[in-house]
Formats: sequence, structure tokens, C-alpha cells
Amino acid sequence: MLTSYIALDVGRVRIGVAVANDVARIAAALPFVSNDESFKDRLQQLITEHDAAAVIVGWPRGLNGQETEQTQYVNQFVDELETWVKVPVHLQDEAGTSLKAEEELKRRGVAYEKGDIDSLSAVYILEDFLAEGVH
Repeated sequence: MLTSYIALDVGRVRIGVAVANDVARIAAALPFVSNDESFKDRLQQLITEHDAAAVIVGWPRGLNGQETEQTQYVNQFVDELETWVKVPVHLQDEAGTSLKAEEELKRRGVAYEKGDIDSLSAVYILEDFLAEGVH
């Protein structure tokens, strides 16, 4: 049976989004969503549309693995997310994903926006989650 996952790269303004299934294991970037009052409805739509079994959230930490202000923000975000989303929520280390995404977009030589970096970061977060196979 095909199991799909939605990944989120959470920022205070935008949330990068990606989707993949556990068979192909190839994550695809989706358009980023605004981190505002429309987010809940949009995430519910994505979960339903892709029949997602779980939501994977990138977990940021400092260079030495310490918690940062963004770590605390994401922890609070996940706590709230778990109160209304009807699928499991997993944290996945997101170390270096934004830098890797920006470098990849520059390498491609195409015009991109910050939201494109966020969604490509979500792709890397999801690929790491699937590669670990602990779900």
C-alpha cells in the first residue's frame, strides 16, 4: 500500500512544503504556503489531496546541536499542530537544508524566491526522513 508524507520547513512568514510516498521515495516541492490564518485549511487540503499518513516537520538547531529561538518556535508550532491535525507529526533534523537548497537553486541558474528555497528545503527534510526509514 502506498503511504504518502507531507514535509514542512517552518518559518515565521512562509512554510515550505513537499510531498513524497514511501515507494518512489522521491520528494517533490509544492508551492510554499503563508504562515498565517490560511495555513490550517491549506495543510488539511494537502493531507486529504495526497492521502498523507504523517506530517514531517523540519527541526532546526544551532551549529552545535543546541536549541535556538527558531527551535523553540518550531516546538510550539508542532505542539499546536498536533492538537488539530489528524495524522502523526514527526520532527526531522533540518541541519543545512536551507543552505543546500539555495546552493542547488543557484547551480540551476534559474530565478528563485525565498519560498522556493523553503520548499526545496522541505524536499530535503522529507528525503532524509524517508532515508532513515524509522516510521
